[in-house]
Amino acid sequence: MRWIRARERERGSVSLWAVTAAFAMIILSGLAVDLGGKVHAQQHAIDVAAQAARAGGQQLEAARAVRGQGVQIDPTLAVAAARAYLAASDLAGTVTTRGGSTVVVTTSGSYSTKFLGIIGISSLQVTGSAESRTVRVYQGAER
Repeated sequence: MRWIRARERERGSVSLWAVTAAFAMIILSGLAVDLGGKVHAQQHAIDVAAQAARAGGQQLEAARAVRGQGVQIDPTLAVAAARAYLAASDLAGTVTTRGGSTVVVTTSGSYSTKFLGIIGISSLQVTGSAESRTVRVYQGAER
């Protein structure tokens, strides 16, 4: 009879532990899913910045290049091309030129969380940046 009473006193203790462990596992799984999603969104932001910088870096001052006077980007066309690429993407960003040969692009966006909303985190911010430098190369040497 004493064995039954001891057993009844512990009734429900495993259930409380199981509920607590299950909640912790859901939070940890959600953290893994949402942080993985943020990494993916971050890589996307960096890729969009790189491709926008590449698009801008291809806008050369043709007359100088044809005459063999070196390559230099047309700043107006470079900024316009990079902004056009950004406008076609799902991210916001800024475009600047530097030194007549470099296009600098920064992007920003957010990742909407799937699980972390349970604890009040509905989105995570992501940013990316890239540069494209246009150079003239002859036989493997920059000129």
